[in-house]
Amino acid sequence: MFIKAIPSLLTVGNLIIGFLAIVSAFQGRTAEAALLVIAGMILDGLDGRAARWLHAESAFGKELDSLSDIITFGVAPSLIMYQEVLHALGWAGTLLAVLFPVCGALRLARFNIQTRSTNYFVGLPITAAGGILATMALYGDLIRYSQVALPIGMLILALLMVSRARYPNFKKVAFPRSAIVGVPLLVVCVYLLFRYHYAGLNRLIFVPLALYAVYGFSRAIRRRLRRARHDAEMKPYKPGVK
Repeated sequence: MFIKAIPSLLTVGNLIIGFLAIVSAFQGRTAEAALLVIAGMILDGLDGRAARWLHAESAFGKELDSLSDIITFGVAPSLIMYQEVLHALGWAGTLLAVLFPVCGALRLARFNIQTRSTNYFVGLPITAAGGILATMALYGDLIRYSQVALPIGMLILALLMVSRARYPNFKKVAFPRSAIVGVPLLVVCVYLLFRYHYAGLNRLIFVPLALYAVYGFSRAIRRRLRRARHDAEMKPYKPGVK
């Protein structure tokens, strides 16, 4: 049935958007490529919900989603950053451009073999990491030492994807089924709004995404400190031993 195919169509739409973002990045239209990545985030956030609403969840859909994600949120953002900054760093820039999608692929593989459902992600989701990277690249002309700061930020994002830091799983948040009707219109409106009227606002999308990444990292640090403090308190006291 066509209805059951809607989630896969959304996922394929995400893949197509990722390819168009890559083409735009190659042509030097990095701001437009970043907007396409954001549009891909919208579709990625809806295909899983659509599958649950329509009772169309399957192993096929899960694998298709991962293949689409590595293109839209792994390869495309990395190429955007390469065009903006990394190309000037020679072999080091090329290595970093490769590292990001590799870490994204490892993150997706780990997620796909996860056997139980939780309310959090282990490691920064590639969707968020790709959105941060794509929009962060647009700050190249605003940051004084962008050729140092942006690559370091990219490396941190790559490492966060393969880390054990926990991030809230907003895909568990419920939305009314009627919301899916407006999905195509929403994607088009967001693209037109930011592309033709408020081009500078695409940088603002970076802010909430970056806060999400910082939240998970800081939470992991606090958990580690609490565990270390707890272990120190539980350590048996031995008189005369310093």
